[in-house]
Amino acid sequence: MTSAYIIANVQVHDAEQYEEYKKWSSAAMKAHGAEVCVRGGKIEVLEGDWTPERIVILKFPTFEAAKAFNDSAEYDKARQARKGIAVMRMVLVEGV
Repeated sequence: MTSAYIIANVQVHDAEQYEEYKKWSSAAMKAHGAEVCVRGGKIEVLEGDWTPERIVILKFPTFEAAKAFNDSAEYDKARQARKGIAVMRMVLVEGV
């Protein structure tokens, strides 16, 4: 069985309000068995012209589990809390 990863690059425009999003997204991650690999932290670009602001990497046991997290009511609550305060770029990648 292969794992799956959600990788996000987030541009936060309101750090105080973003804490509300983090509260709800943390609850959704816990409910769906996500393993937090990266959530913020120091970034150093090694190649290319990428300028990430905040990187998040979540590991899930399967591709389907990651999709279920993204499509869940729990994560939708977090998504609504994030509306207008951050730009989210997120991909789902099958692991090995």
